[in-house]
Amino acid sequence: MADVRTEAEKIAETIRHARRHAGRSQADVATALGYHQSKISRLESGRGTEDARVLRAVAAELGIPLYLLGLSDPGPSQEPTDDPETEDMRRRTFLAASIASLTATTAPATAAHDDLVRALLPSPRSATHQVDTPELKSLESRLATARRLFSTCDYAELEATLPSLIADLREVGTDHRDGAAMAGLLATAYQTSTSLLLKQGDHGNAWLAVGRAMAEAERSGDPVVLASSVRVHAHVLTRAKHTAQAVTLVRHTAGQLAGAYDQRSPRYLAAVGLLLLRGATAASTAGDRAATREFLDEARDVARYVALDGPDTWANFSPTNVALHEVSASVIFGDAGIALNAAAPLMRRHIPVPERRAALWVEAARAYNQQGRLSEGYQALRIAETCAAQDVRRPAVRDLVADMAARDRRRTLPELHHFSRRLGVPA
Repeated sequence: MADVRTEAEKIAETIRHARRHAGRSQADVATALGYHQSKISRLESGRGTEDARVLRAVAAELGIPLYLLGLSDPGPSQEPTDDPETEDMRRRTFLAASIASLTATTAPATAAHDDLVRALLPSPRSATHQVDTPELKSLESRLATARRLFSTCDYAELEATLPSLIADLREVGTDHRDGAAMAGLLATAYQTSTSLLLKQGDHGNAWLAVGRAMAEAERSGDPVVLASSVRVHAHVLTRAKHTAQAVTLVRHTAGQLAGAYDQRSPRYLAAVGLLLLRGATAASTAGDRAATREFLDEARDVARYVALDGPDTWANFSPTNVALHEVSASVIFGDAGIALNAAAPLMRRHIPVPERRAALWVEAARAYNQQGRLSEGYQALRIAETCAAQDVRRPAVRDLVADMAARDRRRTLPELHHFSRRLGVPA
């Protein structure tokens, strides 16, 4: 198990090897790209590797084939293509490594985190018993509360809530008279766990959670639950730089669910719409503008028939969410000006869901940072913090803050450096 590495570690090693082979220092590469040396240092330590724009710039500077950084599929002359069985075995090995190393994650080593990971592991069930309707309603209510905690970015409370919820759902699921419905609830709990683990930067255990979500979704037979599980699966694939697989997965699933939108329920439409938006993120991360536009156009079509835009709704999908993903895609492509123009009307709009409000201002901060407008980027992050304080403390945002602080070489923004220290970002 010791030789199993994460995708981030593989990318870091590739960059480090290419730089040393070229006989160049971190500072030299950083200067050539207009970055601070700490930017390259973080990449070579496996942090910040989710930024496709930076990876493409480094690849061009050091002559690294894009597929080695997870930015394209390997061609026939580059690397042998694995058959499905080999790929599946690799995935299983990766999951096994995650299970064997419960605390070896980038997420905070807290008791609540350990409890959540343990709740995802196989465990024996106690004596069977039947559950009546009131208890089922109670479980549904608790699950709705968990989803609301995610929407409001109360990640600490959510992490404390999920283990007992998952345990209770698993305990009663097999013997309940409506096993399919219980499987759907359990799949949703696993989906929420996956999303939380990704927010925390714990990609290893996110694989474990999404595997369970997919299994329960299939058992439920509910296309809405399946679409939602595929969505989080695509999210995990994208974070692991398997963007081509993520795009294919979304395209295949969405193709089966598309059409007759004027006759579908809001719940169905929200699941399909969110799936399409996840496809847009995967495609933009892969640098595929055509596929990104395809997914966004289809999502916009779905949004004509549904607008679920509140923390208490089953899902958060609406024209506003489509617009937010357009901003994010522009940032990923490095089109900072386009991103900020698209974000401007959203900044004047009330967005009911705190997680979505924070996402808007974080993406704006990324765009400002791309333009070197550090003061405005800092202000955007402070607004994001007022929307959802815990969301600003997740690893991806802390990496952004570290990059901004490093770029302020003359320390002309002392408030930015104070903010960085308050978030616990290393100097």
